[in-house]
Amino acid sequence: MYQDADPRISSIEPQPIVPSHEAQLERSISTLLQCGVWLSSLIVLIGGVLYLMRHGSESVDYRVFRGEPAMYRSLPGIITSMLTGHRRGIIQFGLVVLIATPILRVLLCFIAFLRWRDFTYLTITALVLSGLIYSFVGAYF
Repeated sequence: MYQDADPRISSIEPQPIVPSHEAQLERSISTLLQCGVWLSSLIVLIGGVLYLMRHGSESVDYRVFRGEPAMYRSLPGIITSMLTGHRRGIIQFGLVVLIATPILRVLLCFIAFLRWRDFTYLTITALVLSGLIYSFVGAYF
């Protein structure tokens, strides 16, 4: 006959749950993306409120198209205009932060794969990162 095991005695010791490298990377990516979106949203909101406080009551003429001024078309121009207090520069900088967030995600993956010496994913990530960098740098030259 079988004897019932004593439920108070367990032969299996509880094992501490250690997250894998992949789970830690996913958590880091998630935190990075959330922080990037929240930060850019906050910057755009602040810039938008400041812009509307100054220009909210002005009438707008939509008959003539005026493109974006030259100072808001480059990253140095956006940073300079933001630091000098231009409200549109603050909004543009928030959009730059939003665009930069997924690029930082790829950079984070590149560093993680480099540390793990996973050369397959490192190569793929390096190709994606180089394409992103080329597209941004190539826009200015």
